[in-house]
Amino acid sequence: MTAMIFLFLSTTFVAIILALAAHILPNRNSDGEKNSPYECGFDPLNSARLPFSFRFFLVAILFLLFDLEIALLFPLPAANFVTHPSILIPISLAFMIILTIGLIFEWINGGLEWAE
Repeated sequence: MTAMIFLFLSTTFVAIILALAAHILPNRNSDGEKNSPYECGFDPLNSARLPFSFRFFLVAILFLLFDLEIALLFPLPAANFVTHPSILIPISLAFMIILTIGLIFEWINGGLEWAE
């Protein structure tokens, strides 16, 4: 019973301190820019439909693809000590060859060029 009372009192005390700190500590200097819903700098009077470049999405997808490549190849040196290298090396080599061919294909077709 004493533990329940102590738990209730300590929880109440912490809640009171947090409520007081939430009202005392914040700096409440507000101006027209901060109170506007478009604090990020977009003009709310213009069209919200801004055209994005297709190249941006292509570069983002390529980044994710090669980022996944690094994530999948990262444990290979440690796995070399655990498993038999005759199984691990051909699989990782085939994986690297496929991704290298994909990179060369994108490079030749201009997928990595930002400006047209």
